[in-house]
Amino acid sequence: MRLRCAVLDDYQNVATTVADWSPLDGRVEVVPFAGHFGSEDELAAALADFDIVVTLRERVPFPASLLGRLPRLRLLVASGMRNSVIDLAAARAAGVTVCGTESSSAPPAELTWALLLGLARGIVEEGNSLRAAGPWQSTVGADLEGRRLGLLGLGRVGGRVARVGLAFGMEVRAWSRNLTAERAAEVGVRRASSKEELLAESDFVSVHLALSERTRGLLGAAELALLKPTAYLVNTSRAAIVDQDALLAALREGRIAGAGVDVFDTEPLPAGHPMRTAPRLLATPHLGYVSRANYARYYGQAVEDVLAYLAGEPVRVLG
Repeated sequence: MRLRCAVLDDYQNVATTVADWSPLDGRVEVVPFAGHFGSEDELAAALADFDIVVTLRERVPFPASLLGRLPRLRLLVASGMRNSVIDLAAARAAGVTVCGTESSSAPPAELTWALLLGLARGIVEEGNSLRAAGPWQSTVGADLEGRRLGLLGLGRVGGRVARVGLAFGMEVRAWSRNLTAERAAEVGVRRASSKEELLAESDFVSVHLALSERTRGLLGAAELALLKPTAYLVNTSRAAIVDQDALLAALREGRIAGAGVDVFDTEPLPAGHPMRTAPRLLATPHLGYVSRANYARYYGQAVEDVLAYLAGEPVRVLG
């Protein structure tokens, strides 16, 4: 009997065209799903007849409760080599192998700068005004050269963002609990003495931390209050690192100049969600990793993961 493989959340209908799935022909039936399943019941019903599931990043949680309702599932492939929404222990207990893929740090770093520049120069507001024959110039752009960029996290993505900031002539500072002065110097930036110093003295703050119990809620109301009223905050990392309600309040009350956000507590964002209409907010629908090269890597290596599993030698096993 031929195995069945579900490819979840293929919003752009490109999963089966950006990579070569032909090595699975005759052995695995590949079925992409363009829509998002909003509940565990919907997922359990849709995936009941599948042996393999390919899921993109952390779009779909796989808790123990869902895994227990998928007795046919044997292989779960997630893009990236880290996934906080898959219960790896429950998967092992259920006999499900979980594999990952490589992921490039370039696309999220590039999107960070798209948001930061869009905020600084009022690109969306000015572009919309031009199209609507509105005012010719209504904003005064914020300068980057000579301003301070504060990075929360200086890993693969943060390091890339830092180097671009330096190229713009910005003064770059970074902070995380484990950041050393040596690592900061390696990138060409200085380590801030504290999170509070970085927030209070930066003109632009960008979040590049992994989500963990230590970083969850790292920026709450008290931390956001440290930002200058002329400062901008960008988050392309994980929504839970920044308290969403506190950020909305800061934006509504004009306590910061603006924010660029690519990640949300609930995704896809519900139609009536306040993040869709918040003032001073430039928001994108979690596009950080969405690029043609990254997708080709994700799905190409997903095929490799399936082939290796079928050969009895799984690769890139998570957990």
